Amino acid sequence: MSDAGLVRNASEGINPKTAGWTYLSFRTVRCRADEVLAGETGGDETALIWLSGRADVDGFGQVGEREDVFKGLPSAIILPPGSSYRLHARTALHLAIVSAPAESAPPARLVRPDDVRVEIRGKGVSERKIHWILSEKEPAARLLLVEVLTPAGHWSTYPPHKHDQDNPGVERALEELYYYRFNPEQGFAFQGIYTKPSPQLSSTSPSPLAGEGRGGGSPLNVSIRARQDDLVLVPRGYHVVSAAPGYDCYYLNAMAGAVREWLFTTDPDHQWLMDWKKT
Repeated sequence: MSDAGLVRNASEGINPKTAGWTYLSFRTVRCRADEVLAGETGGDETALIWLSGRADVDGFGQVGEREDVFKGLPSAIILPPGSSYRLHARTALHLAIVSAPAESAPPARLVRPDDVRVEIRGKGVSERKIHWILSEKEPAARLLLVEVLTPAGHWSTYPPHKHDQDNPGVERALEELYYYRFNPEQGFAFQGIYTKPSPQLSSTSPSPLAGEGRGGGSPLNVSIRARQDDLVLVPRGYHVVSAAPGYDCYYLNAMAGAVREWLFTTDPDHQWLMDWKKT
């Protein structure tokens, strides 16, 4: 099966126009030690997420502690629209920059490793570790940000779920992306993205699907072999991840939508396997 154009180059990045959706932009940036990186957020709420390395950041001091995504917790800076940033790399530096349009947002703030909420989800071969960088419990305008570490041979985003329709109290339409890293780096995971037939929408049905710009809500049944530095887009549909034996899998999830609320629907066929609760 084709990847349906859902796999992108993380360093080249995506924006709403190139992704065919409404909110999320993403790219990764690498800096050499002593290099300076500066930018502006424009009309977006923007998050700078430290994948590895340390930097001195104007207004925040030294940021970053971990050597790589498999060793320790992340740091991040969350910036409102109309902000600028400037950082001076003290070591080799690897950042993810995520943004989404917002009319206003809370003041700029630093998320330190001690601020990151850690959660263990699932049991047995579906057990994985969650690092909440920016959950709906923390103030923000648009972004939801979380890291997931899936041990070799385990499953995550499991059971499969979706969040592509606005149905208040049940499900929220959220665009989502996955940025992948592996240990060892030649590793891979399989990500499935699929839709299921649904009754014709009535005038009282939930709002249209998120990401309709990518195929107009047409059916999806895609199996993707995700590799180091791949960026996978999830515009709609149920999704699930399986890490290959021998290779620990990391991914950074970013989500955004009209309403900043993480509500999802589990595939009814697999609801009986749900062994964790949203916290």
